Amino acid sequence: MYFRKKQDEELVQENTAVWTCEKDDCKGWMRDNFSFEDQPTCPICSSPMKRDTKMLPVVANPTGDPKPEAK
Repeated sequence: MYFRKKQDEELVQENTAVWTCEKDDCKGWMRDNFSFEDQPTCPICSSPMKRDTKMLPVVANPTGDPKPEAK
């Protein structure tokens, strides 16, 4: 039999807006377009989160921005 290693497609990455936990010992973070609140709290330790950016693979959110629109 012949087994050939498949060529992995290179993932396209871009600078993505994220929320990171403010606590130094917590590694919690989430993508901004997947958060439900305008100022989310960390899902791991419930601390406040701050805006940041990370180089991440491109992921589309099929439901759009889940945050409620400001009136």
